[in-house]
Amino acid sequence: MLISEDFGAMLQAVPGAFVFIGNGDAAPLHNPRYDFNDAIVGVGARYFAELARMRLPRATA
Repeated sequence: MLISEDFGAMLQAVPGAFVFIGNGDAAPLHNPRYDFNDAIVGVGARYFAELARMRLPRATA
C-alpha cells in the first residue's frame, strides 16, 4: 500500500495522522470496477466526531 509523499511532507510541517477506514473487499481505488460502500459513511462520521469530542474540554457541573 502506498501513501502519497505529499502527505509525508505535510506531516513534517504539522502534526497529523493518515486514517484508513475499511471499505470491504471491492476493487481498489482508481479501478474502473471500484464501488464505494455507502454503508461505511456512518462509521467514518462517527470516528471523526469522536476525535473532535475527545479534543473538546470536559463539561463541568
